[in-house]
Amino acid sequence: MSDSRRRPKAEMPQQRPRVGGGTAEGQPPARQTGTACNDHAGPPVPVTMEEVLSRENMLQAYHRVVSNRGAPGVDGVTVDDLAPLVRQRWEAIREELLSGTYVPSPVRKVEIPKPGGKGVRMLGIPTVLDRLIQQALLQVLTPQFDPSFSDASFGFRPGRSAHQALDRAQEHIAAGHRWVVDLDLEKFFDRVNHDVLMARLARRIADKRILKLIRRYLQAGIMEGGVASPRSEGTPQGGPLSPLLSNILLDELDQELQRRGHRFVRYADDCNIYVRSRIAGERVLSSVERFLQKRLRLVVNREKSAVDRPWNRKFLGYTFTMHFQPKLKVAPESVKRLKGRLREAFRKGRGRNLGVVVEELRPLLLGWVSYYRKSEVRNTFEQLDQWMRRKLRAMLWRQWKRPWPRAKALFRRGLPWQRAWISATNGRGPWWNAGASHMHQAVTNRELRQLGLVSLLERSQQLARSN
Repeated sequence: MSDSRRRPKAEMPQQRPRVGGGTAEGQPPARQTGTACNDHAGPPVPVTMEEVLSRENMLQAYHRVVSNRGAPGVDGVTVDDLAPLVRQRWEAIREELLSGTYVPSPVRKVEIPKPGGKGVRMLGIPTVLDRLIQQALLQVLTPQFDPSFSDASFGFRPGRSAHQALDRAQEHIAAGHRWVVDLDLEKFFDRVNHDVLMARLARRIADKRILKLIRRYLQAGIMEGGVASPRSEGTPQGGPLSPLLSNILLDELDQELQRRGHRFVRYADDCNIYVRSRIAGERVLSSVERFLQKRLRLVVNREKSAVDRPWNRKFLGYTFTMHFQPKLKVAPESVKRLKGRLREAFRKGRGRNLGVVVEELRPLLLGWVSYYRKSEVRNTFEQLDQWMRRKLRAMLWRQWKRPWPRAKALFRRGLPWQRAWISATNGRGPWWNAGASHMHQAVTNRELRQLGLVSLLERSQQLARSN
């Protein structure tokens, strides 16, 4: 065969630039190997068990556990009993921790309903003594691990918040990445592989006693009905150390996404990756799913994960508008959840003084509007204010029960007798009457405000001005 027809050996195909995905354009994708994230393990952590058990660190941990309060564990010891317990047993416990022989108590299993009634979430409540030791570990490990975490990670990190995560997501959408890969990790806290997590910890922690103690916390049994069941996977929510361990494990995902050049935001196990097209999103979802399964032994819930427009998805209780400069707004699911909690409060308030009911609502409403104050679409707050006032008026209408008491109550509140009687005998239900003019005149917005009812609209505007 002539030289002109001979093919060159090992000729590489020409690289075509990738356009439109989350991957940085114009950069060839780096070669992915089986140890893709080993380079990001970070420097060794120079902490020892002696540092964990130092007097200053333990006192700080004690004050934190006491201030957090919390329910007792399997031994029934409360936070108030912690001080005498420590004074009585600390020397022996400290010796066990230093020698590596300390064995944590099982955690108490508690199940709480998930938002929207979609199943239950399992919590594992450690004893107050174990919470104290975990808090001490957290305080020395966080300053060592946190600086090496990704800038796109916001959950359970000092100086970072959900609001900052939302700002970052808003920036990505405004930059033209108007498709989101919404990742849902199936039962993440119940499925954490202990060996995978411990391998990542062992890369940086040299003190074997700390590693052994963390593994024992991971493997501590779950107490239910007086029987302790061993645990081979998962890190149940409820202990101080659990959020840090989850960030250490998922940091490998963060570093891989950064290596690929993706724009993403992660808050604990909620991860959104922003891309320019649906096709790019589907490709990213498939490749990230393979990475999580192979590297971290985690499963992506395909039923809950999706590639969609950001305004069709919920992230940290918020969603976005369709504008090219998107605005934050309260997600419909968050409004529905608040209404469910308020309905329960209104049901309990039947037959009780209106002022007492309003006062009991204040902490819930103030906390809710404080979190959702970043919403730039204010009509949600206005509609909720109107709904709450109508529910309170309906509650009063039910309390008055029959036409004669209703007519007298309306008359006492300033309505002419004839109109009061006609309104009281109209035969309509409480909800209709609560929206009618006679109840608006009898129970004014001003009266409800004087009773202390929080206006979500006014409060959100105050918080916006203060910020």
